[in-house]
Amino acid sequence: MESTTYLTGQFLLAMPGIGDPRFDRAIIAMCAHDAEGALGIGIGDTIPGVGLHAVLGQLDIDPGVAPDAPVHIGGPVEPQRGFVVHSQDWGGQDTVSVANRWALSGTTDVLRAIATGTGPSRWIVALGYAGWGPGQVDSEMTRHGWFSTPADLELLYDTDADLRWESAFSAAGIDSRLLVSGAGNA
Repeated sequence: MESTTYLTGQFLLAMPGIGDPRFDRAIIAMCAHDAEGALGIGIGDTIPGVGLHAVLGQLDIDPGVAPDAPVHIGGPVEPQRGFVVHSQDWGGQDTVSVANRWALSGTTDVLRAIATGTGPSRWIVALGYAGWGPGQVDSEMTRHGWFSTPADLELLYDTDADLRWESAFSAAGIDSRLLVSGAGNA
């Protein structure tokens, strides 16, 4: 009997040569994965020139005490939709716990709380998400493309976005400089 391993609460790391430039050197924080499909938030790249204050301004939210943190490219699906990956010390109207590791919120209440200093202690703002239909990510995991690794909260919150991909491979004991974009033949 075959059992399915779900990836909720883990990181997906794009392998070199994944075949989709949108995921080149991607690191995805997997927020949901079950028989119905999967959803993850990209945490390895930021939107050039866009900070949290610009997002708050578009929503008519005074930035208050919020730092003008970078906004991440969460993924290619619904790039105008915002998400906050955050610590579990705050919860709002749509907050979902992710494997008891972090939380995910997608409504403006979390942004208002961050702006007033009453929100989560640690957070990352992203626009868009990566999504997979039923069985799709499971199938992709059997081919060259993705590598899964346990999520590291220090890497999630304390490592610069442009260093996360290499750092995640390094934490798994892999030197990313030695990875190649194709499989070999024996």
